[in-house]
Amino acid sequence: MDQEKTTKKEVGLALSGGGFRATLFHIGSLWRLNELGWLKKIDEITSVSGGSITAAFLGLHWKDLKFNSNGTAGNFKEIIVSPLREFCSKTIDVKVIVGGMLLPFVHPSDLIIKSYNNNLFHDSTLQDLPSDKEGPRFTIYATSLQTGASVRFERPYLGDYHIGIIPSPKIPIAQAVAASSAFPPVLCPVIIDLDPSSWKNEPGALLYNNLNLRSKLVLGDGGIYDNLGLQRICRDCETVLVSDAGAPFEVKDCPCFIRFSLVARTLRTLDITTEQTRALRKHKLIDEFKVKAKEGTYWGISTDIDDYELVKNGFPGPMTNDKNTTRSMSKIRTRLNAFSEKEQGQLINWGYALTDAAMRRHLLGKGVKPGQWPIPGYEL
Repeated sequence: MDQEKTTKKEVGLALSGGGFRATLFHIGSLWRLNELGWLKKIDEITSVSGGSITAAFLGLHWKDLKFNSNGTAGNFKEIIVSPLREFCSKTIDVKVIVGGMLLPFVHPSDLIIKSYNNNLFHDSTLQDLPSDKEGPRFTIYATSLQTGASVRFERPYLGDYHIGIIPSPKIPIAQAVAASSAFPPVLCPVIIDLDPSSWKNEPGALLYNNLNLRSKLVLGDGGIYDNLGLQRICRDCETVLVSDAGAPFEVKDCPCFIRFSLVARTLRTLDITTEQTRALRKHKLIDEFKVKAKEGTYWGISTDIDDYELVKNGFPGPMTNDKNTTRSMSKIRTRLNAFSEKEQGQLINWGYALTDAAMRRHLLGKGVKPGQWPIPGYEL
């Protein structure tokens, strides 16, 4: 199905879901990767949900980054960080939910598409992402509520392996990101009407002849299928980097909310299913790292930074140590509502610090020094 890249790729990066919390955490991860000269090395970037906000914006503005001879973009903060932080200072979810309830013939997903477009993507389409010759391949994941498959939005194609592909789709980036972050039940589904003749049949696309499927995609959050966005890069890339802002699973010791609320029971069931899928993918990848079947590293918002054992293994120590403040990062909400200056600073710094520790421990030499806090005043 890949129309441009057909050879094995070197480096892939997966950005998980998790609302604005993920958007901000991944900013910190990308910031440190850029400083280390690794951002420019990446061949594939996959994303779901809140991670897709960051990834799509990075992809749209990749051409504006000015990389020096060391592979570092000196204008990364100006081009990527500042606009995304401004967007994460806005409350999106309440407005679109209330608007969708009050306005006739309007779904919340229509309003979130409009918000993404007006604030970040400005009528750009998937064809405005970089080609494989210009930068990484950006893959935005959503989940088909019709076929149950992962739907890939890319510059070369839109694909559902049950149906086939649409080469060079001109779908708005805002629509793709909205589908990727359409968490059920309120923001879901995103419906995309398509020209049935735009599809191309592919080997294994057993539902290609279904005209209804080729006419309309009914989509939900990419994390329903794979909350880490790992499938593509684990298959195609030699080195795998994973930035995971997903929340640790929360134990509920009071049965009342589940017993008396149909919505709560439905969401809890979805949470359990998503957590189990996420855990299986994560543990499989880490096992591959351990046996050297795959090179790379994983860092997650709930990771204990001391577990990298930098000093014990002869590396300069981490930028911080585990404490109540760092452990509280994984408990920050995953909504699409306004994040304060402090919340933004701490999330970006935590993503940066964990990326620094993970990269130095597993992929860089012992001579690489720790980074400097990117957002002064919110050190952890």
